[in-house]
Amino acid sequence: MSSPKTAAFFDLDKTIIATSSAAAFSRPFLAGGLMSRRSVLRSAYAHFLYMIAGADEDQTERMRRYLSDLVTGWDVSQVQSIVAEALHDYIDPYVYAEAVQLIAEHHAAGRDVVVVSASGSELVEPIAAALGADHAISTRMEAVDGRYTGRIDFYCYGPAKAEAMRELATRAGYDLSRSYAYSDSITDAPMLEAVGFAYAINPDRNLRKLAAEQGWNTLVFTRPVSLWNEFPVSRTTATISLAAILTAIAAVIAVAAWRRHAR
Repeated sequence: MSSPKTAAFFDLDKTIIATSSAAAFSRPFLAGGLMSRRSVLRSAYAHFLYMIAGADEDQTERMRRYLSDLVTGWDVSQVQSIVAEALHDYIDPYVYAEAVQLIAEHHAAGRDVVVVSASGSELVEPIAAALGADHAISTRMEAVDGRYTGRIDFYCYGPAKAEAMRELATRAGYDLSRSYAYSDSITDAPMLEAVGFAYAINPDRNLRKLAAEQGWNTLVFTRPVSLWNEFPVSRTTATISLAAILTAIAAVIAVAAWRRHAR
């Protein structure tokens, strides 16, 4: 009798990809007219509150509503065009070499690899394909007649990640009790709890504490390598999620504001 199928589930930001990989997206989106300076500052403020208050349900819901309001009416093809043109020139995404090695080891062991991210499918799917992942689970935003409606069809965050993993496991025949999961954030506790072997990667304080309580292993990834050089992806097909764009813009401006205030 053959062994049941298993999988390794990887969060994306700060687990596969270093945080700085999308830090330079403010300029092309401002230049392209998709966001005003005011909206960029509002995004920075929302992100700052998120970092201070933590990832509780109320804060997450406020962030989701703001994202929905902001992108309503945006032209999808314009977003894709700006990102495709700016991707190579403004950022050189990096993946952790340790993550690449783990992915290879899981494949060698006969496990499927699944990237699970709150970022949108526009970014997650091309990166997952470049990494050789078998599946990707990500946020999906609704578009009608070529424009974003502001509705989020599926927000791949918190408990929703674990639920999507269970649904995929049912379809693909994975035994989650023998499967693996990797993440850096306490918000992914449900994702880690859904499998038999959980790993905290560069964990935040709360996840580090939970990992110690649960007996989960903790790993530190420190060696980023160029994603596009190591795993080439077509610039015409690699597009970035709106959620990731806003987070990157917010982080850059919030840090700049903090530095000005400190001076």
